[in-house]
Amino acid sequence: MAYATFVQDVTRAGNYIVRCDTGRFIDYEHAIHALILYQPPSALICVNLIVTDLRRKTFERAIKLLAAKPRSVTELRERLLQRKGTTEAVVEAVIARLREYGYLNDERLAFSYASYKVKQKPLGRRRLERDLKFKKIDSGVANEALEMVFAETPEEQLIDQAIAKRIRIRGKPKNRAEAKSLFEHLLRRGFEFELVSNKVRSLATDYTDED
Repeated sequence: MAYATFVQDVTRAGNYIVRCDTGRFIDYEHAIHALILYQPPSALICVNLIVTDLRRKTFERAIKLLAAKPRSVTELRERLLQRKGTTEAVVEAVIARLREYGYLNDERLAFSYASYKVKQKPLGRRRLERDLKFKKIDSGVANEALEMVFAETPEEQLIDQAIAKRIRIRGKPKNRAEAKSLFEHLLRRGFEFELVSNKVRSLATDYTDED
């Protein structure tokens, strides 16, 4: 008859959490399969205990990951599934609970992240879109967040701030090479090509090409 017990010797067991009647340590999914197949009297009790313990451990790990830095739902899901012995069902249950508690919220994360970044230094929409995509936030959620951020501080105002800061450090571009350097700098900051072109062109009237 198959049976399951909690493994106390973590060093020996590693990420395996149950064992069967052979005495071998096996993973969660194989253990559940054996319990359902043979159905010993305490099978369902054991399964419930195992699932509860796994959820608790997964929830605790999720809290630690979120305490280290804010994460999107997809980021957290992928990190939790990397742990051997867990399952998609357990991870989804934990994510649902975290959303219920307000610990996971992609809309809030996208807005707070983008808002903080533009206050830290002037950035364009393209740069923030790329950053939010890297954080694996849905494009629709990201676009809504960016609309709110740029409603507060328009992109043209931000590019003016970026140009003013650059000029304070390096002065106005005095030739084509310096204008090109400013142009590339603003593109790296994520401002739109046409907006950058217009701004740099307006500064170009202040110098004569020496070529």
